[in-house]
Amino acid sequence: MTIDTDLLALLIAVATAAGFIDAIAGGGGLICIPALLWVGLPPAVAIATNKAQSVFGTTSAVLTFWRRGHLDFRGTLPAIVATAAASALGGWALRLVDASVMSAVIPLLLIGVALFFLFGPRLTDEDAKSRIPLWLFALTLAPAVGFYDGFFGPGAGSFFTIGFVVLLGYGLRRATANAKLLNLTSNFTALTVLALNGQVAWEIGLPMAVGQVAGGWLGSRAAIRFGARLIRPLLVIVSLAITGKLLANDQHPIRVWISDHA
Repeated sequence: MTIDTDLLALLIAVATAAGFIDAIAGGGGLICIPALLWVGLPPAVAIATNKAQSVFGTTSAVLTFWRRGHLDFRGTLPAIVATAAASALGGWALRLVDASVMSAVIPLLLIGVALFFLFGPRLTDEDAKSRIPLWLFALTLAPAVGFYDGFFGPGAGSFFTIGFVVLLGYGLRRATANAKLLNLTSNFTALTVLALNGQVAWEIGLPMAVGQVAGGWLGSRAAIRFGARLIRPLLVIVSLAITGKLLANDQHPIRVWISDHA
């Protein structure tokens, strides 16, 4: 499709803001997908195009975290492999399974994430004792969130982060960095599936990628500089914002259930 230059510039600005937020707390799609729908893309194409441009922003963030020494590629390699395989499976299952089941559960999980970071133990950037070994993390939470990200998506970064904090004892800054690495893995895998099906509007996604790279670079540097002081409140805000966005749909299963039982 053709798009006006001014409108494309606006989308690039939106992508920059989304990349900044996504690098710190995830949830950038909450900003980009409505914008892409607003310019007239069909829902499936909007989701696919959002994946395309967000991969560039996530890559920018991951590279920044890596250069600052906050990533452990060797240690997380099993989790990376498991996440990639599960994400591909999730993208395949999307064609076969009713997404309303997942849609009904996710707001409750995201509220739990927000409550944990809001009222849970005081989280810092210092590492704590791991509760499970990395190989067990790679066999449990990593593929579970990877499958979810390939199948549905909103809040996956928050789920990865809380897993690194609660299960592996990572400090919040290090958890955020490694969560972005797994998030990049699941996003890239899902994008590959969507691109092979011809659902990506590259003429929009690639210009937006420029904004995503800038936003991801700025957001990752902010996360490194301010650590838990910035990451913790943004995780709460983003988790609640995604929940609100999902529940704003009057066809959401939870709203339908409440309406039927009112």
